[in-house]
Amino acid sequence: MTYAVQELVVRHVSPLDTAEITELVSDAMWDGPVARWLTPDPMERRRNAPRYFEIFVEHAVQYGEVYGTADDSGRMDGVALWFPLTSMIPPPMDYERRVKEATEGAIDRVQQLDAALDAEHPLEPHHYLAFLAVRPSKQNRGLGSQLLDRHHARLDRAGIPAYLEANDPRNRDLYLRHGYRVRSVIDLPDGPPIWSMWRPPMV
Repeated sequence: MTYAVQELVVRHVSPLDTAEITELVSDAMWDGPVARWLTPDPMERRRNAPRYFEIFVEHAVQYGEVYGTADDSGRMDGVALWFPLTSMIPPPMDYERRVKEATEGAIDRVQQLDAALDAEHPLEPHHYLAFLAVRPSKQNRGLGSQLLDRHHARLDRAGIPAYLEANDPRNRDLYLRHGYRVRSVIDLPDGPPIWSMWRPPMV
């Protein structure tokens, strides 16, 4: 089956489209290492994942650049959420209240995670890959690489670097193959390592 990368509408996406992106990101990430550290209980984690990721999806739709992969039927199987931090972008609207409601008893760990990520985030202009999500049933088919290549080509033409955080060794190795280098390792209290990674423009 052939998968074609298509650029989604960045602004004014209908609620249905936003919900589809949220569902995909949640499906791909609800059981990852950081998600398990935030919320150890699997039922609670699965229940709250859509509300948590919806905050960032809506923010990316409004202020970022969103790419998706679609199969022949048009079903979205992969998505990348980028933020162009070459100028100031406001934080998600009403973030503190929404994230507290979305994570129930995990708010303390969410705040620890946010503080740890903020402390390592570079200050120089760059594009930030907040999420790269591929539906579990469609992984290991090169969709993540296609999504990366699509945006990296733009960044390279413009001479703009990229930044991201990898939360497991498999993802880290994928990004290493795409020109990223590890800047630092973020250690969460009793949690998994997170690799902060930087990619200079390829010229």
